[in-house]
Amino acid sequence: MPTDSPLPRLAVACSPLGDARAARELASELSLPFLGKVHPRDIREYPVLLFSDENGLGLQVTGKGAPGPVRAEFVTGKAGYRREHGGGTGQLIAKAVGLQKTRQPLHVLDATAGLGQDAFVLASLGCRVTLFERSPVIHALLSDGLARAALNQQSAPVVARMTLRPGSSIDWLKEAGEGAADVIYLDPMFPHRDKSALVKKEMQVFRTVVGEDSDSEDLLSAALAVATYRVVVKRPRKAEPVSGPEPTTRIEGKSSRYDVYSIKALPTSPA
Repeated sequence: MPTDSPLPRLAVACSPLGDARAARELASELSLPFLGKVHPRDIREYPVLLFSDENGLGLQVTGKGAPGPVRAEFVTGKAGYRREHGGGTGQLIAKAVGLQKTRQPLHVLDATAGLGQDAFVLASLGCRVTLFERSPVIHALLSDGLARAALNQQSAPVVARMTLRPGSSIDWLKEAGEGAADVIYLDPMFPHRDKSALVKKEMQVFRTVVGEDSDSEDLLSAALAVATYRVVVKRPRKAEPVSGPEPTTRIEGKSSRYDVYSIKALPTSPA
């Protein structure tokens, strides 16, 4: 993702129980310093680490009193709970994508995957999901999370329907042509003033690395040119829509909403 402000200094490190070899290879791949085995609370020269420990790869703020790492997690936590107890096609994102309107399995392209939570929900509901995440750091987190989830008996069938691709989704969409995906899903990074605990921990750390998306208008335009049935854009509930055509409909939740751009009716019968 592009950023409108300078990125923080970032390094790769691991705990005594982390995978030092994989961490070193990742540092080389991303052209980042490798600090070896450290305690994040003792690090002063880097505000954020890509940190490998016994639970996988995380984005860890350094210094005393820092919150725990941010990970792409699909087995436990919120993703695991939603997999086991989620609202099925009654969930807002499922309604926005159109899963209540069709019995045909859909190919959804998540063009701004982030930590993959929304993509995992859609895959758990039977969609085949292609994920793009252009921030190399977040892509590494997501790749690690998917790999760990593939080893879990409950989440493995869901992850099998998820394919992570490298690079920019805009570049891919511009070359893909019509029919690139049934539904294209966008969740661009926008300025956010929510004071919730989630923002204080996960989103603040996330934003320090990826910044804000400055090309969401171009992304929407590229998506509308190639999606078969609809494009869905997730937005803060009270935010302005992305510049461009007016959404066909909006589906609102307590803090977020989904702007739906319909192209043609979804098929009502299985393929």
